[in-house]
Amino acid sequence: GINAEYGDLFIDMSTGGDLSRVKAILSTESLSRDKVKDQIKDYDKMFEDGHQNEEKRKKNYEKVVNAYYDLSTSFYEMAWGECFHFAPRHKWESFDTSLVRHEHYLASKLGLKKGMLALDVGCGVGGPARNIATLSEARVIGLNNNAYQVERAKILTQQRGIQHLCSYIKGDFMQIPFEENTFDAVYAIEATCHAPNKFDLFKELYRVLKPGGMIGIYEWLLKDNFDYNNEQHKKLKNDIEHGNGLPSLDQPKTELDAFKKAGFDILEHCDLCDDRTKSSPETPWHLPLSTPFELSSAGLKRSRLGRWVCNRLAATLETFRIAPSGTTAISNMLNIGARGLVEGGTLGVFTPCYFILARKPIE
Repeated sequence: GINAEYGDLFIDMSTGGDLSRVKAILSTESLSRDKVKDQIKDYDKMFEDGHQNEEKRKKNYEKVVNAYYDLSTSFYEMAWGECFHFAPRHKWESFDTSLVRHEHYLASKLGLKKGMLALDVGCGVGGPARNIATLSEARVIGLNNNAYQVERAKILTQQRGIQHLCSYIKGDFMQIPFEENTFDAVYAIEATCHAPNKFDLFKELYRVLKPGGMIGIYEWLLKDNFDYNNEQHKKLKNDIEHGNGLPSLDQPKTELDAFKKAGFDILEHCDLCDDRTKSSPETPWHLPLSTPFELSSAGLKRSRLGRWVCNRLAATLETFRIAPSGTTAISNMLNIGARGLVEGGTLGVFTPCYFILARKPIE
């Protein structure tokens, strides 16, 4: 069961941004100072030719994703907290509360409870895993191919004192280092969009899930009205991919076909941001990025004004060699992604909250 009494505590602890991560940005915990400039330069090159480079990004997806998160994780923690995802949001609801509610919803749909073992695919620094494990009392193993994020997840989990519920392993979700039929449930929150081949990924998730087990994902997808012949649409697609370390974005039919081909029975699927029982038109999912200004410290860092201020501050610190060379380029890259996300959300051609719930048949 879900112990909702812990909700407010987790909102305080795991969301809202962490200003102490500014030190991590300046000291480049994830990379040595002299490697930052070359890393961001190589990363940007993979997105210079848009569609032409998609196959190259898919072939080198591990390099793309690891480079992205080595460069961006501390920026995310500073502005977003420990939960790197979006959520549908009610007009009376804070952004931070919506993130936790989004995680609660997924846990309830999977029926997580004490005694169960769940796999968090692409767990980031473990914010959702910690929330879901503590609320449901299920054990969660987080899988992540980025060594820096795995270490951050372990540190943050130790600080919370819940190592008995959450653990983390470095590994590729295309080749999961577990035996068949290991997990009672599998979930992914805005992570499987990094996969180079969805069928191969879902086939691997099917392998490690027990017969009768449930899988739930929140996925980044282009909506059905996305027009591949529209130059504006193509540009925002490339901006989203560039600013978020993605090989290529798919549409719902492609995603659902890959699930079915892998052997899953699909139980539910929908864009939760279109569900008016879970979100309000006044508070679209992209509001944290599209709002010009917000008074709270966490909201300010995510807002348009806050991102501009952070970018100019990064440039100043880089000029005086306080921040490593390449810091401004990282900020620029993240702002490219934010611009694409806002445009995709405003035009209604992209969603980060496509929900798919499926079951592995009992053999």
